[in-house]
Amino acid sequence: LGREFVVQVTGKVIERSAKSKDKATGDIEIVPSSVKVLNSSKTPPFLIETKTDALEEIRMKYRYLDIRRNPVKNALILRHKAAQVVRNYLSEEGFIEVETPVLMKSTPEGARDFVVPSRMNPGQFYALPQSPQTFKQILMVAGIDRYFQIVKCFRDEELRADRQPEFTQIDCEMSFVTQDDILNTFENMIRAIFKKMVDHEFPKFERMSYDVAIRDYGIDKPDLRYGMKLKDLTALGKGKGFKVFDEAEVVVGIVCEGLGNRSKKKIKELEKLAKSQAIGATGLIWVACKEISEKKCKFASSVSKFFKDEDLLAWAKLCGAKTGDLICVMAGPDFKTREAMGKFRHEMGTRLGLRSKGFYGLWVVDFPLLEYDEDEKRWCAMHHPFTSPKPEDEKLLHKEPGKVRANAYDMVINGVEVGGGSIRIHNREMQKKMFQLLGFTDEEAEAQFGFLMGAFEYGAPPHGGLAFGFDRMCSILGGETSIRNFIAFPKNKQGRDLMIEAPSEISKKQLEELCIATTAKTVNEQKKA
Repeated sequence: LGREFVVQVTGKVIERSAKSKDKATGDIEIVPSSVKVLNSSKTPPFLIETKTDALEEIRMKYRYLDIRRNPVKNALILRHKAAQVVRNYLSEEGFIEVETPVLMKSTPEGARDFVVPSRMNPGQFYALPQSPQTFKQILMVAGIDRYFQIVKCFRDEELRADRQPEFTQIDCEMSFVTQDDILNTFENMIRAIFKKMVDHEFPKFERMSYDVAIRDYGIDKPDLRYGMKLKDLTALGKGKGFKVFDEAEVVVGIVCEGLGNRSKKKIKELEKLAKSQAIGATGLIWVACKEISEKKCKFASSVSKFFKDEDLLAWAKLCGAKTGDLICVMAGPDFKTREAMGKFRHEMGTRLGLRSKGFYGLWVVDFPLLEYDEDEKRWCAMHHPFTSPKPEDEKLLHKEPGKVRANAYDMVINGVEVGGGSIRIHNREMQKKMFQLLGFTDEEAEAQFGFLMGAFEYGAPPHGGLAFGFDRMCSILGGETSIRNFIAFPKNKQGRDLMIEAPSEISKKQLEELCIATTAKTVNEQKKA
């Protein structure tokens, strides 16, 4: 018999003499009386074992073989069981599952749409939903007070390990609720999922304001399984003749425990990391704490020309550094510098093994409603244009829009944003004001979202909700950073399905039926060129 042959075995089941604890059937074996080959198999392009050295591209091309491997099969089983927990929990809480359209209208906000031409309406296009946002709000107007669905969403954006062009959300909405109602309801859902799936009991989730998250951790999705808080060294860094600090808006540092005794070559590698595209810093200043005691203080630093040991000791005291630690410092514009240090903190947490075990969940709340786009010279919604402002901040909308806080919230687990949402705008006038702030003319707003604003004129209840990234949640439950194993047929980094070879060209006849012409060269034309 060859590998992967399909056989039918008839025989007697007996106790195995050498038992295997690694298999469910490890205590038994079959003494065959007959063996029938139901189907033969070609030699697989890679070993179908728990561990394989096959390249990911090969595994994706032969995904039907890859799924036979226990890690992939078990990931899909985990996904199925997690979906069951979600459906059971929400059904018991009075939610009903309602499907919303896959062919909908293209809207200008957010990521790039996938568009679908309409044969019956030449020159017009549907869009695949980035989320069912407007439909679920309309369901609230329609009297479906508690809605959910586990739904496919689509975004045409650059891909990475935790992002796919088509992904799955747990999409939820509720009427007549406050922010606390929503946070409590869905915190309990997450608690139920993690208890059932990995036997982890979350304590009550911390609620951290966006401003505190940026101040202490540099980003709005901090991993709190470890410390390494950002410390403000601006006052200590300025006035010593070091131009980088003197011209900076802010100077911030973190302590990497135990790295101060590394070689200078190893420490300087962190400078390259800081300047990498993943971090985005302009540079990295470092201080190795060789000895800190009452009798003696000794430091090695990339800025020893400008700062004496007593200066660096003040840094160490403020940061809480001790002998053998490494202080890493960045300087520049406030937000960008903190953001770069936040990303650097996550990377160092990973390298130091601080992000490999356990779970920590929190809510980040009180986001800014708007952020200013320097390229387009206009305000943009930080979440989406249907998010309501905090009632106490409404008076600032036209005077100081950058200071308005959103009635919005994100759930973060292990430094990953697993879900987010908001209390929505539910009246036409406020929604109209929001569109005006975002640079829409009244005509543009009516053309794009008139159906929603029209619905608000018929007694729309106050409502809010959120959506969870189901693929990401499964990867956290499964202890992996990539979501691909938890999706039966994922795309590669170019958005291609290597197994079915999609996307692909369509026939000239199909293009003509759709009234579409393309300027792109065909595959054959590209080969000839």
